[in-house]
Amino acid sequence: MRFCSLRSGSSGNAAYIGYKDVHILVDAGLSGSTIEKSLLNIDVNPHSISAILITHEHNDHIKGAGILSRRYDIPIYANEATWTSMESFIGDIEPHNKRFFKTGEDFTLGDVKIRPFKKSHDASEPVGFSFFCGQNKATIATDLGYISRGVAANIMDSDVVLLESNHDVDMLMNGTYPWPLKKRILSPHGHLSNKDAAEAIKKFIKLKAIGKIYLGHLSQNNNKPEIAYKTVVDALKEEGIDYEINMALRYAESDIVEI
Repeated sequence: MRFCSLRSGSSGNAAYIGYKDVHILVDAGLSGSTIEKSLLNIDVNPHSISAILITHEHNDHIKGAGILSRRYDIPIYANEATWTSMESFIGDIEPHNKRFFKTGEDFTLGDVKIRPFKKSHDASEPVGFSFFCGQNKATIATDLGYISRGVAANIMDSDVVLLESNHDVDMLMNGTYPWPLKKRILSPHGHLSNKDAAEAIKKFIKLKAIGKIYLGHLSQNNNKPEIAYKTVVDALKEEGIDYEINMALRYAESDIVEI
């Protein structure tokens, strides 16, 4: 299994999962050319992409999906509510490339089993994904207001996790965003804070139920990589936990995880 966060942040998101002859793009929230270059940077030919999976319809997750589908004849997978919300924004998609899944029901692409799970965010029917590749598991859980029991259950026992660490609460509260937007971000349908991510990671580590961790989807205005990293590491140190924490980058590919 190969995993790489191609880009992660409020300005655009895309991740790559590869196993055997299956090559999956999770979200495509950047220009088509940026995603093409990013794939080539990790030695993945865009022509080899088997599918684009969409977590939800916000522009930072769908911007390049239609372009890539038309350019490379790639199927796009989303649940029905997400398709309804995003279809007018991504342009015409060939009927054979318009694919549906049901939230909570596993489906397969070649030898990869995919589990789309429910999460809390202000979108039509947002999901996270777990990928089962042989004996290994990768999970993407970003854009969520809180970690529900269901989300936690899907993160459990993952060999690699991309987890949201969106904002520093003090930066958000003291920043220039209008109050309604601040309220939305802080709500159960908004985004996970650094402290929330730290508390969740602490619990998973204590249960010995998590592998390599990447913090992602950082706000450009209300967070900094060094603040997110320090918040999580300091919370772990308070419990006597020494654990490697990695960052998913806004403008470059993260390290490639190969298991």
